[in-house]
Amino acid sequence: MKTTLDLPDELFRRVKAEAARQGTSLKELLIQYVENGVRESGQSKAVSRRRSRLPLIKRRGNSVIGNVTSKLQAKQEEEDELAIVR
Repeated sequence: MKTTLDLPDELFRRVKAEAARQGTSLKELLIQYVENGVRESGQSKAVSRRRSRLPLIKRRGNSVIGNVTSKLQAKQEEEDELAIVR
């Protein structure tokens, strides 16, 4: 398939020079770059889909603590400070 790319002049010069340095054609180098980009993009999506295995913090009585929001954290800090003052 043929396509047209509109590359900035400086980028085009750098890619053309790299192709010459490697002794390959501009077309082959661009194909290699695109293939590598597509492969890396697929790998990064696979990595981002994995869920972390963080430990759950349990309350007394073995119930799971819900998500900690900034409001909940501020309330807990205030309760902790009041307990210290008392």
